[in-house]
Amino acid sequence: MASVRKLALFYAWILICGAAPRGIAQPLPAASTPAPGIAGWFERVEQTQAEQPHWITPLVTVTPRLEEEFRFDFFHQEQSGGARTDVYGAGKGLELIPARRVEIILGVPAYFVHRPAPGLDGWGDTSFLVKYRLLSSNEERKNYILTVFFAASVPTATRGNGAGHTIFTPTLAAGKGWGHFDVQSTFGVTIPSGALGRLGSPLTWNTAFQYRGLRKLWPELEVNSTFWPNGSRRGKNQVFLTPGLVGAGRPTDAPHYQVSLRPNWICLAVVEVEVMTPAVWRGAMEPEAKTTGFGVLKLARFKRLKNSPRS
Repeated sequence: MASVRKLALFYAWILICGAAPRGIAQPLPAASTPAPGIAGWFERVEQTQAEQPHWITPLVTVTPRLEEEFRFDFFHQEQSGGARTDVYGAGKGLELIPARRVEIILGVPAYFVHRPAPGLDGWGDTSFLVKYRLLSSNEERKNYILTVFFAASVPTATRGNGAGHTIFTPTLAAGKGWGHFDVQSTFGVTIPSGALGRLGSPLTWNTAFQYRGLRKLWPELEVNSTFWPNGSRRGKNQVFLTPGLVGAGRPTDAPHYQVSLRPNWICLAVVEVEVMTPAVWRGAMEPEAKTTGFGVLKLARFKRLKNSPRS
């Protein structure tokens, strides 16, 4: 499809134009080898993050940058008919950089509160993520990054608040900056361990466009897309447009690593752009399937934010 081809060209451009002249990985100078112990851990984290751009983490799109923090998200969802769901944690958790160019995320299961059906309240699945940074250059040089992810979630949910199967998600992530403007993008495929006919293996493409207006303010627009090549939603596409304003508690280019809380606040609105293809369904139609006669875009207000188990 055309969208996937455009994405492939974007990543190829990052590889060709952004690669460092002296190779993919440039070793640290011997004098900057981290000391042992906790102090050495923080020193290594500071060195690792100094080699990459200092952009802010987007709201939904998983950043290709390596981070060390504890993240907790909260979502309030409103469905048709007055039903409401509050999601505490959203699968985020502890993010660590145990080695240079490596990050691991130990997710904390989200807790779902459903109204007016409290009998469905319960925990979600438990997720894990590993990042490996392939290429990077900070703002003083070429201002780009290329990272691979491997995420997995295990079915620990209660009362139907999860997928019911182990889910694997390999992902390629890239980013490029020009002055105060940057683009961060990820492309991944979701592979369930079972129920492929129901869950399918959707392709996810998330892109965040950000502009650093002040030292602590980052307006952004995210495009979060999902394509279903198979499964019960075969042939359907879904696109979310998410404008937002992200604020950091301290400048993202602070020269020293600190152990502190850094609260972020976001003002956002979500618009769903639902692309329904094929325009005319050829075959058995699902009861809830939607089609259009001319294959045009359908714009609608959407009050539910698509959750991401990653940071």
